[in-house]
Amino acid sequence: MKKIVLMCAGGMSTSIIMKNIKRAAEEEGLECEVVARAIADAADAGRDADVILLGPQVGYAIDDVRASCPGVPVDVIEMIAYGMMDGKKALAQAKVAMGI
Repeated sequence: MKKIVLMCAGGMSTSIIMKNIKRAAEEEGLECEVVARAIADAADAGRDADVILLGPQVGYAIDDVRASCPGVPVDVIEMIAYGMMDGKKALAQAKVAMGI
């Protein structure tokens, strides 16, 4: 079971892509938990994640999130994938970051 944590300013705008990532994972048969959280909660929410994906609007905080969650891969969701709410592309990005 993999844990994917999505982060944005308030944890709200990532909720749609979160659902689409969950759907894409189910289609692939990948067992994972996908949650959306506010970036302000990075240290707590991301500590036990297998990967953290940031919404493009908070990509500027990638270094801070990496410092808050050492050892956890952190990436920014590609702008087009995020804008299209493309769960398959975001999941593929998460899998690359996790090395699977």
